[in-house]
Amino acid sequence: MVKDVFTFLVGGKAGEGVKKAGAVGAQIFIEKGLQIFRMDDYMSLIRGGHNFSVVSTANRKINSHYMKANLSVNSDKRSYDNHIDHLIENGMIIYNSDEITESKGFGIPFTSMTKNYKMGNLMFGIGAVAALAAYIDYSKENLYNVIKKEYKKGIEDNIKYATEIYDIVNSKISNKFSLAGGDIKRPIITGNQAISFGAIAGGLDTYFGYPMTPASSILHSLAKYASDFGLAIVHPESEIAVINMAIGASFAGAKSMVGTSGGGFALMVEGFSLAGITEAPLLIILSMRPGPATGVPTYTEQADLNFALYAGHGDFLRILASPATIKDAFYLTAEMLDLVCKFQTPGILLTEKHLSESAMTVDLDIRDTIWAEFKIGKNDQDYKRYLYTDDGISPLSFPPSDQLIKWNSYEHDEYGFTTEDSEITANMHDKRYRKGDTLKEYMKSNIKTVNIYGDQGPLIFTYGSTTMSVLEALHYGDIKARVIQPVYLSPFPIWDIEQYQNKPIIVVEMSKSGQFNNLLKEKGGLTVKNLINKYDGRAFDPIDLSIKLMEVL
Repeated sequence: MVKDVFTFLVGGKAGEGVKKAGAVGAQIFIEKGLQIFRMDDYMSLIRGGHNFSVVSTANRKINSHYMKANLSVNSDKRSYDNHIDHLIENGMIIYNSDEITESKGFGIPFTSMTKNYKMGNLMFGIGAVAALAAYIDYSKENLYNVIKKEYKKGIEDNIKYATEIYDIVNSKISNKFSLAGGDIKRPIITGNQAISFGAIAGGLDTYFGYPMTPASSILHSLAKYASDFGLAIVHPESEIAVINMAIGASFAGAKSMVGTSGGGFALMVEGFSLAGITEAPLLIILSMRPGPATGVPTYTEQADLNFALYAGHGDFLRILASPATIKDAFYLTAEMLDLVCKFQTPGILLTEKHLSESAMTVDLDIRDTIWAEFKIGKNDQDYKRYLYTDDGISPLSFPPSDQLIKWNSYEHDEYGFTTEDSEITANMHDKRYRKGDTLKEYMKSNIKTVNIYGDQGPLIFTYGSTTMSVLEALHYGDIKARVIQPVYLSPFPIWDIEQYQNKPIIVVEMSKSGQFNNLLKEKGGLTVKNLINKYDGRAFDPIDLSIKLMEVL
């Protein structure tokens, strides 16, 4: 049993409002001043199948969802069977008695009770929210206010149906749960919303995206606020068009970003190399899902790390960073946008479905973000786009201009003109390489490249959203450990990692081959004692992970 956490799980078919019910349930907890973590699990289907949303809440920062629920509400037999074992001791399962005849739990005829309403089966989600409200002793008045706010169509029917469900639960279930309130009401956002808002706060001008789960909602979020912030948001015809248009926008002086997943980035790789040789400031959001190929489209994994580290042909600088939490995603996106602009190179913000599409209560301060800045050069009579400089960063200028501004996909001289001269080719490689050295020195003094949680105990290395799972597992198991999370993966911050050499470490990640584990060995010279990896498309559950950690500890 998770003593300080309450978890609500709602499951059913796609098209029954399951995801919305989870989101509205989260709002109820937020109205009570609690903190939440919400995870949506859904198949790659518009109708049918099995979807569920799980919302865990606590009167503290909660870093992950729990699969053991206090209350589970299920609309069909498949959901019931999948989640009957996902209950804490003395947990309650409420099921649709029109489709399920079971002795365990409590049945409500959700389907037949909707026959007199226009929305029909689509109202199941409202019924699930009403069942939650009654179970935690949330007042009808407050429930009605939430319904009016969250369900704009058919408000009268929604309230009437919710009242029926609420009264049944209230009168028939005696072992309800009295959920205490928290301190203050906080905003809740998804990881993709945090990325979007962080980019805006960092000075984003243009975003190009071809929809691909789990990055698709970045396009939707930014489009929603385009007119408010003067953004150009474009949905091109393909991922190849996406990256080439973004490079073109960078050439014109726009702070540009694109978003995709592994399959889409595979199509962008030639353009990624183009950004490398043209030294184009460009930020790519790469949100991972299981592969190879189409893989498991709506689930999570961390197996694109090697792809991000080594994508593209030839030698060129790329900056690669991965946020651990939804809050981190906000600040890191702005920081990455600034770095690619300062150092005139492509960068990748590497994340996963688990962070992109999960939601979490956060405290954000826009004043802590960084406004992306170009290093603008003088546009004089002898402007050289690729001027040899001590720091490797050449003067940047944008049209309109009286001088020629030339970006070139071929190797080029300082002016940007194509060359096959051996000396110039070597010099240009050296120039770009010096930029990498300059970046490392800048990061040492100005960038927090590694996050550390805890100050004693065994060393646990992890990265990305798996960090949240590790932190929650440690809390659940009351395990004392020090968690080290490299934020930047390229350039790899060896200056902050080398202190852990010759010490036994535990690595936790989500890839079959242990790509992060191998990176720590290769770039960090670390000694890995144990690898805990998961690769079934599902994020770590804190309870299961705490057991695995205690086994190796």
